[in-house]
Amino acid sequence: MKNKNMKVPQLRFKGFTGDWEQRKLGELATFTKGSGFSKEDLIDEGRPVILYGSMYTDYHTIINKVSTYVATNSKGTVSAGNEVIVPASGETAEDIARASAVITRGVLLAGDLNIITPCNNLSPIFLALIISNGRQKSELVRRAQGISIVHLGNSALKDVVVKFPSLEEQIAISSCISLLDQTIALHQRKHDLLLKLKKGYLQKLFPGKGQKVPEIRFKGFTEDWEQRKFGTLYAKASEKKRFVNS
Repeated sequence: MKNKNMKVPQLRFKGFTGDWEQRKLGELATFTKGSGFSKEDLIDEGRPVILYGSMYTDYHTIINKVSTYVATNSKGTVSAGNEVIVPASGETAEDIARASAVITRGVLLAGDLNIITPCNNLSPIFLALIISNGRQKSELVRRAQGISIVHLGNSALKDVVVKFPSLEEQIAISSCISLLDQTIALHQRKHDLLLKLKKGYLQKLFPGKGQKVPEIRFKGFTEDWEQRKFGTLYAKASEKKRFVNS
């Protein structure tokens, strides 16, 4: 948005023309809290659970796959699907001002999570996007309280003012950003693989301790590598430069 008084965004998909509405989040959603569980409860397999700390490391705008588990018979707050979660505590106000849409049903939502269930005319993915970015994110930052540990509760979230268009436009915006996130994630995975490949080459294209040749060599190179102290090479290079300049 260009400024907080604008009723429409600067960039808009074709076919959408109406003004965006502006309401307090408390008028558009119901609120609850997660319950129980910590890192000590996690096991390799079992019932999927989202811990608030995972929002800082494992998840982004949309959560449709959970990678942490607790015992199968565990009880607690269960996602009905399409909620928005916001961490209730964190190290800084900027960190805590984030949200994710939980698409999967049946996932346990652990303690220190604010759970927002939007009304039917508000997309959970769109809501997660707008309260994690721009003016709404700044508003969450202002409402967070604390020093060493920062807290943000549902009572503060209810007073956050959000702007939103028709549900159809919300879905169009959410789909566009989700596609960009998927593309970024794909390139990030490629980036990570290339870094691993580079690390492997650096280990194998140079001789190891006590070796005279590397493990991998380009075709046509067979001689042993020389081993000299760097100081002797520098002195030799300096002498050659003086000879060329004389």
